[in-house]
Amino acid sequence: MALHHLASGEIANLVHQGGDALSTQSIALFKSEQLEVIRLRLPLGRAMPMHQVAGEITVQCLEGVIDFETPEGVQRLQPGQLLFLRSGVPHSLLAVEDASVLVTIVLVPANTP
Repeated sequence: MALHHLASGEIANLVHQGGDALSTQSIALFKSEQLEVIRLRLPLGRAMPMHQVAGEITVQCLEGVIDFETPEGVQRLQPGQLLFLRSGVPHSLLAVEDASVLVTIVLVPANTP
């Protein structure tokens, strides 16, 4: 079965609606030639190890609390906060509470340095 991605103009619900706040899986909401948007669900203590992305990103905390680490240090993101990161900056995430974040990645074409 193919993974459903949003069509142009389609609405996605990002707000938790009853039950377990982490009952919905992490999912790529859509991916186009220039942009990818992912909703990540991170249970308490779950970490994403240090990595980097070729394009610029934003990370918006929807629920819970995460620690976002870069070479400059650790910043705590809480609901309603958004972080911007330039391309190529190493970073990691740690869920301080059960959390849901929205990650937006600007995609860089393979032939672009």
